[in-house]
Amino acid sequence: MALEKPPLARKQKIASLADQCVQCGLCLPTCPTYGLDGNEAESPRGRIAIAAALARGDAEPTAALRIHLDHCLGCLNCQRVCPANVKYDELLVETRALIGPAPERPRALLAMLKQPTLLRLAARLGGATGLERWKRRLADRLPMNSSWRAALQAWSGTDGDLPLARIATEDTEQTTVALFPGCVASVEDEAAERAAILLLQAAGYRVARLPAFCCGAMDLHGGDMDTADRLAARVRESWRQSGATQLVTVTPGCLGTLRRALPDATVVDPATLLAERRDRLAFRPLERRVALHLPCTQLNVARSESALQALLGKVPSLELAVVPRPPHCCGAAGTHMLEFPERAARLRDGVLGQIATLAPQQLLSSNIGCRLHLAAGMDGDGRRWPHMHPLTLLAQQLETAA
Repeated sequence: MALEKPPLARKQKIASLADQCVQCGLCLPTCPTYGLDGNEAESPRGRIAIAAALARGDAEPTAALRIHLDHCLGCLNCQRVCPANVKYDELLVETRALIGPAPERPRALLAMLKQPTLLRLAARLGGATGLERWKRRLADRLPMNSSWRAALQAWSGTDGDLPLARIATEDTEQTTVALFPGCVASVEDEAAERAAILLLQAAGYRVARLPAFCCGAMDLHGGDMDTADRLAARVRESWRQSGATQLVTVTPGCLGTLRRALPDATVVDPATLLAERRDRLAFRPLERRVALHLPCTQLNVARSESALQALLGKVPSLELAVVPRPPHCCGAAGTHMLEFPERAARLRDGVLGQIATLAPQQLLSSNIGCRLHLAAGMDGDGRRWPHMHPLTLLAQQLETAA
């Protein structure tokens, strides 16, 4: 288990990271929260200044000051365009660890979301009681800014997709790939997990599925470094036992945390590996216009948007329209949609508006949090598009799929 960094060492690191910023402002047009508020404190440049002041003892983490750090989505659009190569992701994690979790953080709700067993039980209960029919009425009885209201609106209890058969290959020299299921994704996006296994096997990989548990992303980005470190140790142990050479996850939101836990391992989006062997994959035609939503983590962490589009481009007759940016983020951002539901809804409205201009028959998005968040907004606006993980669509159209 990693040892907790002494406060002084953490402050020195934050100050060093903040000093890399040249205050050029090129990040401002790409920042969703700056676009939302027009407030310098809600920009990467402003947050870097706040982090530096906290690290140097020039400011205290008052509620009025820390709220700007808590509002950050961690989308990393700023980091991608930064000419000074500021490691904003690392600076944000270290600063949140320095000031600790927000007092208002919905700890009970987040603890439940990190437990796949509890989520499956909730899914069964939701199915048995007709959750879809009454969840809106219950949600409407809760305060507008309630985390539980936001969770109830987004929760489906099932990914709603049919199981996908595995295929056997005869290649005795297959590369072994480990698949990390995660927590919420292991329940809500189970079809995508099965799809990834099917597609990877068809491309000639052997797949080892790791146990389903939280990677620690919620804690890492929430300032609870002790819990994040414990979960990182569990990731390392599961990885060691897998005997795999590469690690994948169907949820790009887990990638950064997995890479932090396994700095010497290759951790990638399945689309990256599949695109490298796309000559081995053939797909049935599908006459459908789909909108492809590219989550921030897929663009700025996985960097797999080109690979995914290349794979979808192999489906004959599929008409692919990428959701425009800006808006730069849908507002889901891990737990942000639960902690700040009203702000998240405002960001979501812009993305839903862009999707509507594409007039799609279906919506694809690879991050389960983004997809559930967008779906909750669809219900509210009366704009309904069937939605799924892109890998699920690819698996359904795979020529060898049963």
